[in-house]
Amino acid sequence: MFSYRHAFHAGNHADVLKHITLIATLRHLMQKEASLTLIDSHAGAGLYRLDGDYTETGGEAKDGVLKLFAALRPAEREPTAAAAAIEDYMDLVASFNPSGALRVYPGSPFVMQRLMRAESRDKLKLFELHPTDSRTLTAHVGQIEAGRQIAVALQDGFEGMKAFLPPPPTAGSSRRAAVLIDPSYEVKTDYGRVSACLQEQLGRFPTGTYLVWYPVIPRPEAHDLPRRLKTLATQAKRPWLKATLAIGQDPTHGPDDRPGLTASGMFIINPPHTLHAALHAALPQLLSLLGRGRGQAQALETGG
Repeated sequence: MFSYRHAFHAGNHADVLKHITLIATLRHLMQKEASLTLIDSHAGAGLYRLDGDYTETGGEAKDGVLKLFAALRPAEREPTAAAAAIEDYMDLVASFNPSGALRVYPGSPFVMQRLMRAESRDKLKLFELHPTDSRTLTAHVGQIEAGRQIAVALQDGFEGMKAFLPPPPTAGSSRRAAVLIDPSYEVKTDYGRVSACLQEQLGRFPTGTYLVWYPVIPRPEAHDLPRRLKTLATQAKRPWLKATLAIGQDPTHGPDDRPGLTASGMFIINPPHTLHAALHAALPQLLSLLGRGRGQAQALETGG
């Protein structure tokens, strides 16, 4: 279970979709002054070098964030207009690269950290079970001197989040939380654990905003997961939104080459009412910019 390292995949098309959705969600939730508890179930190392050994080995950022910046913010000409959610994402990534060259990619923990509000006393709970990544994450968090605003735990996030949900009430007696659940899914049982976790947390804290990332791959468990999440949301009488992006197969790959991940999805329970419009504008542009070869597609569904 410790073989997976997100550093190989940092900044790929799945990260682009996940982080655009995460940023658009948090922007809306943070319009209210009341504090927000943020939870990342599988936090990884937090920050990644796009010119490091891991990302160079996988090269997946070339079909993700690097391709996006090359198309929309090339050095040799004026930037191209993009959907607001894409612009917001690119601004945040650029803020980690003040030199202008993309060398650092922020994972979900630092996407959340960058949006947190000290004056509202937002809290961030990060869980990572891989010992090396957990140590790296702890070191990265320590460098920003966030104090008690951010807590890192070497713990299984499915279990660890239970201690923080429901979150403590704010001054107005409301309880607010956004939970990102994004395991690697390299262990087949992760699919069942995601749906079991959501079922339990919806029973404990039905008004939380839950964001689930999942791969779109030819595996029965992967196919069934969004259907199960839709059933859970419907049974709990909560609204939901599902967004998927498939960039298609690389036409330069031969018939015997492993295609790698070509599609992924985000399933959000209790999404902000602004999220549908934000992704409706962003997804077609992402497909146009990142798409390649056969199998390109994007879809957006809502319910509840």
